[in-house]
Amino acid sequence: MTDREIIKLLFERKQCALTELQTKYGRYCKSVALNVLNDPLDAEECLNDALYAVWNRIPPDKPKDLGAYVSIIIRNIAVSRLRKIKAEKRGEDLNVIIEELDECFTDSRSAEDEYVSEELKEALNRFYKTLSSKERDVFMSRYFYAYSLSDIKSAFGVTEDYARIMLMRTRKKLKDFLQKEDLI
Repeated sequence: MTDREIIKLLFERKQCALTELQTKYGRYCKSVALNVLNDPLDAEECLNDALYAVWNRIPPDKPKDLGAYVSIIIRNIAVSRLRKIKAEKRGEDLNVIIEELDECFTDSRSAEDEYVSEELKEALNRFYKTLSSKERDVFMSRYFYAYSLSDIKSAFGVTEDYARIMLMRTRKKLKDFLQKEDLI
């Protein structure tokens, strides 16, 4: 079933849309949540929460890219769940990742918004085009999929120190880019 057909079913408030959505994107969404949470049960709960959120948001939302829309929702839900878990346990894994990016987003607009604003999305897309494919892949692995430095080392065949330096330089480039774009 196509994204357009699923969105149409959601607008018609047919519950089979959720089944179709889960069939098409469930496995991918669970993997995103699992990368953040490292717990299959929490990832499953996040998937259910994401499906519920999609049901409540479409309509009125009419996303252009349903896969990206759902992946942003599940990632945000997983990050929120991890923050809650970490607050209880006082752990650091994802908090470190988030703190690394905090220096790029000093304005509360992007930190508090559930969805990335259209202007910021366009700027980030322009920024990604300025990066080499390796920089882009490492950056997305760390900050979207929440890979550890060890995971990046294994996936890209680089040392952890090299990955750390590459990420630091890419964050600086991002911050400079966003400042030039007058978004922070």
